[in-house]
Amino acid sequence: MIPQRTLEHSIKCSGIGLHSGKKIQLHLHPADSNSGITFIRSDLGVRIPARAANVCDTRLCTTIGKDGASISTVEHLLSALAGLGIDNADIEVDGPEVPVMDGSAAPFVFLIQCAGIRTQDQPKKMLRILKRVEINDGDKRCALYPSSGFRVSYLLDYDHPLLRRRYVSIDFSRQAYTREVSRARTFGFLHEIEQLQKAGLALGGSLDNAIVLDKYRVVNEGGLRYEDECVRHKILDTLGDLSLAGLPIIGAFEGERTGHYSNHQLVSALLADESAWVIEDAVTPAKGQAETTNAPQSVGQLV
Repeated sequence: MIPQRTLEHSIKCSGIGLHSGKKIQLHLHPADSNSGITFIRSDLGVRIPARAANVCDTRLCTTIGKDGASISTVEHLLSALAGLGIDNADIEVDGPEVPVMDGSAAPFVFLIQCAGIRTQDQPKKMLRILKRVEINDGDKRCALYPSSGFRVSYLLDYDHPLLRRRYVSIDFSRQAYTREVSRARTFGFLHEIEQLQKAGLALGGSLDNAIVLDKYRVVNEGGLRYEDECVRHKILDTLGDLSLAGLPIIGAFEGERTGHYSNHQLVSALLADESAWVIEDAVTPAKGQAETTNAPQSVGQLV
């Protein structure tokens, strides 16, 4: 049996909301087995389970809400929790969104590692994909289909010299989330950011928490962390959005030019078709059996 995981201790940090520009206090807490990931608006006293059914907006980021309260930009923190194999945690925020930190999941990975990870007495549950589920919207497409491990493939294709036909495929049964994905920052185009801020959006955005591109190049003085950082960030976002299925997935994802909206549509379509998945306990491979045929404790544990 592979056990469920939670945090060893509570831990807190603060940061700026990417879209609100407000200073946000964030607390991570351990949670009981089988409770899943739950966000809590501590200023409003509302608990919002991290589930696809609670997604209320996918413009610019993923927002979940319940009982008149909402929390935006949950995808980077959810990605870090999924990447480190955390099944159960309570997440308190005292404002309308999760702080953006440096625009990647790396600060959240560090926070979780500082809190420590504790195994629990219940088996980890997995959602195994049994048949292909696909969403198509013009030239945008994404799909989940059966696979022995967990793999995410993404084609990024923008009309920009640095972002044309950029493709990355990562098998998380063999490649480490922390090394391959967690440090990839969100990105945007200079003219779009200026327009958003004039409209009262992206008020917390800066070169400290996003990759900014003009017509030809990366504006950030330090350049990129990965040669293909933008497409790796799309994979980072995808992991966070897929975690809203409520359980880690055994299967493969492929996406082309998609974002939070398509990811949410895909997870919702998957969950609506009960013939497309089955819930099973994660088990340790038998001696001599290929590691990729069973679920890892985290999506990067084998490296």
